[in-house]
Amino acid sequence: MGTGQLVAVFGAYGHTGRFVVAELAARGFVPVPSGRNARALEELAGEHGLEARVASAEDPASLERALAGTAAVINCAGPFASTTGPVIEAALRAGIPYLDVAAELEANLDTFAHYRERARDAGAVIVPAMAFFGGLGDLLATAAMGDWTEADEAHIAYALSSWHPTAGTRLSGAVSRERRGARRLRYSGGQWEHRTDDAPTLEWSFPDPMGPRSVIGEFTMADVVTVPQHLSIPDVTTYMTAEAVRDVAAPHTPAPTAADESGRSDQTFLVDVVVRSGGVERRATAGGQDIYAVTAPLVAEALERVLTGRTKAVGVASAGEVFDALDFLHALAPHIALDLHPQKQMTA
Repeated sequence: MGTGQLVAVFGAYGHTGRFVVAELAARGFVPVPSGRNARALEELAGEHGLEARVASAEDPASLERALAGTAAVINCAGPFASTTGPVIEAALRAGIPYLDVAAELEANLDTFAHYRERARDAGAVIVPAMAFFGGLGDLLATAAMGDWTEADEAHIAYALSSWHPTAGTRLSGAVSRERRGARRLRYSGGQWEHRTDDAPTLEWSFPDPMGPRSVIGEFTMADVVTVPQHLSIPDVTTYMTAEAVRDVAAPHTPAPTAADESGRSDQTFLVDVVVRSGGVERRATAGGQDIYAVTAPLVAEALERVLTGRTKAVGVASAGEVFDALDFLHALAPHIALDLHPQKQMTA
């Protein structure tokens, strides 16, 4: 648990940022809320008795002030295409670890491409996509791999009871679509492909009692960035239940609303990960409540492990590369239900 260490949270007043601030405080850290909206910052800081530090991604000096004296920074401010670079640069200057909860494919690809060598040479730890999308699937895939050093393919299927997107999700999605144009991304044969055809509608057999569900195949999320960074798997595909895709795509779907005193919505999720090699299949599944809320214990647990030296890599590293995946997942027991399925032979 934290010992009163200061941790900067950039974008602290956003939907996910508020969960992160609360989780850090519960673990004994002292969050330092930061961001450009002074009024929202002061309101949040007043609720928790914290010191707010106004900062903007466009103002390097303000970021340096925001990070002064902190042990690490967690970036919760989207669109991450605009904030990731400046906040990483500030963290490198300050000599502190950087973690973010980015789900934007392009922003995550940029982080690995632009900072891998610099961070490694500096002995710095940068953990992108340490969230529901990117982090959880990567940990599950790494745990499912077990003693395998390579696999033929990995499949990560999401079943969401509903998907009420936050304003940040909508904005980040719009930025990604603007960068990508009419194309979509797919990772196949060990490389990225730009596709212009429609993503396929398929059926995915989730574990009982959920069973078969209609999914959108090649619904490419951040896990498709993080998994191949450290696992030798040439084909990585993610899937999303069709109902959730319709929810998030509809312009009038409302934002999530609190269903309990912690602020979580009543949304439930199941993440089903299958890795296959040479006709053998391994599977890991995790279920829980509220994809935004569960991001907070994911990134806070990662922070604790970074600050206490429980890491396996330096530089830019995804969750399964830098942490002991199985131990990490077990540590999330209050927040997710984990199921590691027996290995089985695939049928022809």
